[in-house]
Amino acid sequence: MSSQNQLFKPDGKNSIHDGIEHSPSGGKALIDPTDTVLLLLDHQTGLFQNVKDIAVADLRRNTTALAKLAALIDLPLIITASIPEWPNGPLMPEIQQVAPHAVYVPRRGEVNAWDNALFVKTVRETGKKTLIIAGVWTNVCVMFPALDAKAEGYNVYVVIDASGDPSEIASRTTLARFTQAGVIPTSTNAVTCQLHRTWNRPDAAQLAELYCMASPSYQAVMESFNKAQEVEAAKQTNNGPKSTRSTTPALAAQSR
Repeated sequence: MSSQNQLFKPDGKNSIHDGIEHSPSGGKALIDPTDTVLLLLDHQTGLFQNVKDIAVADLRRNTTALAKLAALIDLPLIITASIPEWPNGPLMPEIQQVAPHAVYVPRRGEVNAWDNALFVKTVRETGKKTLIIAGVWTNVCVMFPALDAKAEGYNVYVVIDASGDPSEIASRTTLARFTQAGVIPTSTNAVTCQLHRTWNRPDAAQLAELYCMASPSYQAVMESFNKAQEVEAAKQTNNGPKSTRSTTPALAAQSR
């Protein structure tokens, strides 16, 4: 059992069970990890070539981070592709590499995954009512099933920075349609934070690695902190610095 399964209970309260007293109102407006399934739709190499509203490298990295998150916290993950044997191309391999538990649902040419009976059946069988969706293109492959799922009564979140569109205007009009329909736009970082909720957990270091994927600058923050810890530990071991001079500007400043 993952630490996530121990921290959260399917009681509808979305409270943290880590042995610490928390506010009973905390988490009420956030994603409940016990009621959530991740859908990664049509992240295909052919479609990537027409993505213009986000760097494809960023899109792939964020999508991989979501898949890794699903694997880490035992979140159901369903993936599908639009006629991968045609120009749309195969799915990016990173998803199944980092999340071997992902369930692949083939389609028979349907543009909208929600038109595929097996796909909808697979989603329903999870028993979850909250869908986190990302895919390519946002204005088609994501929007169509997102709107249909919302109309069917699901709580739907769309991860915009793990999705891509052929243009900025396509992305903006899609965001407008989402908000009009009650579909909630979000980001990879926000999803990770909502499902994470507390650092008081044994997989905290692995979650920190996911933040570095979603926000590469965070890696520099961690590296700086770790180096500062190493320097301080060396000082304690050696009873303080041996010299008042240093060739490293930061250390030189500390010694003055």
